[in-house]
Amino acid sequence: MDMGKRVGVLMGGWGEEREISLKTGEAVVAALESRGHHVSRIFAGPGLDRALRAAELDVAFIALHGRMGEDGRVQGLLELLELPYTGSGVLASALAMNKPFAKRLFRLHNLGTPHGYTVARDDAGRALLLHGDLGFPCVVKPACGGSSVGLAVVHAPEELVPAVAQACRFGGEALVERFMAGREVTVGILGGEVLGSCEVATPREGFDFDAKYKGGAAYFCPPRLSPTRLANVEALALAAYRALGCRGQARVDLLCSDTDNDAVLEVNTLPGFTPTSLLPKIAAQAGLDFATLTERILALATRDEAGVLDAPAVDAVPGLPVPRRAVS
Repeated sequence: MDMGKRVGVLMGGWGEEREISLKTGEAVVAALESRGHHVSRIFAGPGLDRALRAAELDVAFIALHGRMGEDGRVQGLLELLELPYTGSGVLASALAMNKPFAKRLFRLHNLGTPHGYTVARDDAGRALLLHGDLGFPCVVKPACGGSSVGLAVVHAPEELVPAVAQACRFGGEALVERFMAGREVTVGILGGEVLGSCEVATPREGFDFDAKYKGGAAYFCPPRLSPTRLANVEALALAAYRALGCRGQARVDLLCSDTDNDAVLEVNTLPGFTPTSLLPKIAAQAGLDFATLTERILALATRDEAGVLDAPAVDAVPGLPVPRRAVS
């Protein structure tokens, strides 16, 4: 990555993960400034397009999380502005954020993932009828979301409807999955290659928001698995990353059950990114400090570049500055 480029760090956002995003953004700003980059803080919200145009950036580092940041919408805006950005493209971001669609692709590629079903907000009261023979305990989470916000482990039928209604608060649809006992393992990927992996152990059932951000979790890097099984788990994670068409950095969450069955839970295309987050922990085990990892991610910034051939030039919007032609 050539020094002297103008880097905009997109942080904040609209959703329930705003505070986590602000912490990520400030950590990224500090790391990039320590490496001599010209960094601007871009606070995402209404008018983001105007802020991006006014900043006259060369590249965008996306430090957003969850809906309206990790789901392809901001990526689409950056494509329209012809501005290279970090992380996955529009389609991969949208697919990864929508867990039910991601699970369909995992199955299409013969990748194990827990069985389940979706419930829309209007059908929350019918959850028991839809549940069928899935059994208990089960896991309920928002169908589109991150940071395990709204996640619950349900042990009895009377707990199901309230848990579904709570999950539906975040995006309008809940995903109900069969509960799997086992080790929770997350695999870090950078530029299409596995960086390493980490086991997350908590006293709670499920690695929920409180376990992630309020302490109580223990981390084992590398996971407490045999070398052969760990290699298989990391290969499964990389296959999930490729199945969704991801690029740049990502973190794949999996369950390694007590019966030796491994299952993909989800792919995080913009995982938490402070010096104490999981992806930096994994990178540190691979010999990459936080600033070096940040710069490696920045160096992978690009665009989909799926433009229309011979499209006529569009005049600038009156009253708005024309963005500089980005250099990838």
